[in-house]
Amino acid sequence: MDQQPTAYELTFPHSEEEGAADTVVVRRTETAGPGGSAVYEDDSGIIRAEISDKGEVRMLASGGRQALSRPTSARPLD
Repeated sequence: MDQQPTAYELTFPHSEEEGAADTVVVRRTETAGPGGSAVYEDDSGIIRAEISDKGEVRMLASGGRQALSRPTSARPLD
């Protein structure tokens, strides 16, 4: 986990009616996800993702009834 970036920019698609894609920055936490990789979250703690050392993203629910969508890209910021 030491070699992984401390932050990623995740990009999520929008429907045609909504316009441009959304981006959110997530930062590495001290916890590991179900796959054993680092968990990243945004400042609000709502957007949570397990990101492997290969850049594979698994979105994690932060609360009940949350509809998870997959990001179209995950760009390391450092």
